[in-house]
Amino acid sequence: MNWRPSWLHGYNRWQAGQDGLAALIVSLMLIPQSLAYAMLAGLPPVSGLYASILPLLGYALFGSSRTLAVGPVAVVSLMTAATLGPLFAPGSAEYVGAAMLLALLSGLFLVAMAMLRLGFVANFLSHPVISGFISASGILIAVGQLKHIFGVAIGGETLWQLLPALFGQLPALHGTTLAIGAGSLLLLWWVRSYLKPCLLRCGVAPALAGDLAKAGPVLAIVVSILLVTWLQLDQAGVKVVGAVPQGLPGLRLPVLDLQLALQLLPAAVLISLVGFVESVSVAQTLAAKRRQRIEPDQELLGLGAANLVAAVSGGFPVTGGFARSVVNFEAGAQTPMAGVMTAAGIAVSVLLFTPLLHNLPQAVLAATIIVAVLGLVDLGSLKRTWHFSRADGAAQGATLGGVLLLGVENGILLGVGLSLLLFLWRTSRPHVAVVGQLPGSEHFRNVERHSVVQSPSVLSLRVDESLYFPNARYLEERIGELIAARPLVRHLVLMCSGVNLIDASALDSLEAIAERLRSAGVQLHLSEVKGPVMDQLKRSDFIECFGGQVFVSQYQAQQALDPESAQRALAR
Repeated sequence: MNWRPSWLHGYNRWQAGQDGLAALIVSLMLIPQSLAYAMLAGLPPVSGLYASILPLLGYALFGSSRTLAVGPVAVVSLMTAATLGPLFAPGSAEYVGAAMLLALLSGLFLVAMAMLRLGFVANFLSHPVISGFISASGILIAVGQLKHIFGVAIGGETLWQLLPALFGQLPALHGTTLAIGAGSLLLLWWVRSYLKPCLLRCGVAPALAGDLAKAGPVLAIVVSILLVTWLQLDQAGVKVVGAVPQGLPGLRLPVLDLQLALQLLPAAVLISLVGFVESVSVAQTLAAKRRQRIEPDQELLGLGAANLVAAVSGGFPVTGGFARSVVNFEAGAQTPMAGVMTAAGIAVSVLLFTPLLHNLPQAVLAATIIVAVLGLVDLGSLKRTWHFSRADGAAQGATLGGVLLLGVENGILLGVGLSLLLFLWRTSRPHVAVVGQLPGSEHFRNVERHSVVQSPSVLSLRVDESLYFPNARYLEERIGELIAARPLVRHLVLMCSGVNLIDASALDSLEAIAERLRSAGVQLHLSEVKGPVMDQLKRSDFIECFGGQVFVSQYQAQQALDPESAQRALAR
């Protein structure tokens, strides 16, 4: 891992200009997002701003992506709220302290993973599971924010808690708040969908038109603050953000409560893994466009550093965000200095402009969240995944339904658990094909799919799966069935071109298979064994004791054991 940022070497004025422009655009986008995601996490709005300053510096020093924009994101904010909501009153000092402790635990876990080079662990969160989780989270977040649009008070962490509570409060909805919320939703939707084409028709340069369209949430904030101030709507029952502390956050450690830390640790681990997968996916996608590389273990260190500094500066768990990273990339960011400049822009806002946010309606922040997260929902992915793979589709559907009905943590654990169980089930019954020689060639193919030549005395089997404890017994049973149905067979050749691993259980099964075949007058042989697998076998006495031969190719095995059949097939 690289402990010194390589991007500083040769940093020039052109790069600085590109990074500065990207930082300006991302700052305008990040300010309303930070306020909104803090509210989503159950924290005071200023916590979102705090989480958008030092974490960007921490990542810039240790991360490997040149364009990833780190800060509060919707999914991690939802997971934070789901973790802390049952324990403390949202917005209370205890809640804020617990959020800082959660960020600290997340940062320590990520750094520990980096030190142990465990970036591969995130591979256990499959793409279908992550897709189902993100779609369900987007739906859950959007439904949960409707209470701010309607101006009612409801609680709940799952869909079947939120929807009945929301419908029950409809008679009490606040008309003015609903007008502001619905108007903000329409404005943000129009800005996202139609502002850029309108500006292009007016002759505005494409790059500037795109940048102005991305600043739509800032426009909604300015207009709503002016409206509330002018009409004094806060006195008419419209809930506003209220006083936002002015000034930079003081550096302090969260209260180190061991019992609370142990209680939060499982959630911190899950938040870390989900955040890491989301962040690395975005970083790799953007890096590939510029033919750059991402180091997963370095990313762990960068995200760990970002969360550690978030923990000591009044923030909460952070990770790389998809929308703002894409904006950062498209705005021309060249190095992580863009993140440093963005942090400076947020810091200036906290120092000078937070009093202006007093009359910002909560409904506008809710509308910002809803428009942002609905872009994450992709229910069509479930149909596509199910059509391609029933097992992956089941895991994605279970995650989607689990998050909506059982809660965030339970839903993703259900999806991961089901994925692993389905993988074990699928690999416990590996595809074992009887193969024969293709006429006129030295190639061997499945007898059920091709017209091939088979030897009456040599049974050739191709195993299309690594051999390990879940499928070792199945292989024994399958070979027994095939040999019992072929009394003329005197040699059995296991074609191992698809075997990448043989564990101790499978080795025991191979020894048992060799012994049973020998007692039935049949000799076991191997062919096309890969180098690493052969190295494994040589660490045991199997090669010396099983009595057969190890052939380089299946054709070589056929030629040695039944040359007449091999030549007959080759001549056809």
